[in-house]
Amino acid sequence: AYLRQARPGFEADLWTLVLQDIETGKTIDVSSFLDRPILSFVWADRMGSYLYAVLDEEGGETIAEIFVPEAMRGKKEAVKRLIRGGVNSSVAIMPPRIQDAGDLPHPDADIVYLHNDSTHPNEIMRAKADGSEPVRLTKHNDELLAGLDMKPAEDFKFKGADGDEIHGYLVKPPGFDPSKKYPVLFLIHGGPQGAWHDDWHARWNLQLFAAPGYVVVAINPRGSTGYGQKLTDQISQDWTGRVFVDLMNGLDYVLRTYRFLDGEKVAAAGGSYGGFMVNWIAGHSDRFKCLISHAGVFDLAAEYGATEELWFPEWEFAGPPWKNMKLYDAQSPSRFCEHFKTPTLVIHGALDYRVPDTQGMGMFTALRRQGVPSRFVYFPDEGHWIVKPQNRVVWWNEIHGWLEKYLK
Repeated sequence: AYLRQARPGFEADLWTLVLQDIETGKTIDVSSFLDRPILSFVWADRMGSYLYAVLDEEGGETIAEIFVPEAMRGKKEAVKRLIRGGVNSSVAIMPPRIQDAGDLPHPDADIVYLHNDSTHPNEIMRAKADGSEPVRLTKHNDELLAGLDMKPAEDFKFKGADGDEIHGYLVKPPGFDPSKKYPVLFLIHGGPQGAWHDDWHARWNLQLFAAPGYVVVAINPRGSTGYGQKLTDQISQDWTGRVFVDLMNGLDYVLRTYRFLDGEKVAAAGGSYGGFMVNWIAGHSDRFKCLISHAGVFDLAAEYGATEELWFPEWEFAGPPWKNMKLYDAQSPSRFCEHFKTPTLVIHGALDYRVPDTQGMGMFTALRRQGVPSRFVYFPDEGHWIVKPQNRVVWWNEIHGWLEKYLK
């Protein structure tokens, strides 16, 4: 058994689970009918009739049991979702399912796995083979988290572009009082083929964004994974169209729906593609009090000539710039600098080869030349992600300092 993608050159193609008969070489796809990426798997029985798989699914990671004979025929009943809610991964069998006869999962064989969500870092869990009776085996973080008031991520759905249903999360701050009005921090994920999950993220941590008194809104628009491959595919060659409608519709929806949100105090932040979208917003919207662009693309044609993932823009923009310059130009934030007005914090790492640092410098220069309040934070020892603990402290202090200046 192994995972594969069908379309060369496309990193966000659907990850499918495939079985191969070692004697004949014949391969059988046993998961594409689910229309959800398979992130990992493990055999569940000695005879090869059952598998446990982790699915990227609607803002979380689900552990599912797959009955192979039925899955080979594309029957959805072959798949049973066992563990849902938050992010569940690293499935293992305990004890090993070694049986003398038969191919059914052993009733006494528990599964162990990792679980985290927006209020808890990873802990080891144990559950029955059918997913019932989950219990925590570790409590590494209980003492550290005991004094913190963290609100769980709440789901919401709304109509995006083309009337499609779009999903998002809302996280309230500590000491939340529904009678008060709270500033809004609008987060845009990277990828663009990625997703916000109900997870405990090491860097873009929803709780830490909310901690000073903001309501965090994190939407999974066009291009997000886990909602069907069609939705994921629809951002390629359209980085600024329907996805922008999805995002703005989502912001409109939460401001209409939740009376405790202060629509006059809204900031947007994002990294990588999220930084690109923040740069795009700077030239196309004045509804935000401030913006934060981390490792964002500023000029698409220049980005093409410097990124280490050359195949990526060639897929996303249907070839190199000289073959499709009209598309590169139409969707490049650098072409709309004259409209920049919103105070913007720009962050970049010197060792970023995915989105080279000149992209951040270009954005910052354009802001300054337009007289827009702006700040450039440069990490000489970081790449596309801020990974060193000391640098993360600086990163968070810079972000919260910027938000406090414009939202408080």
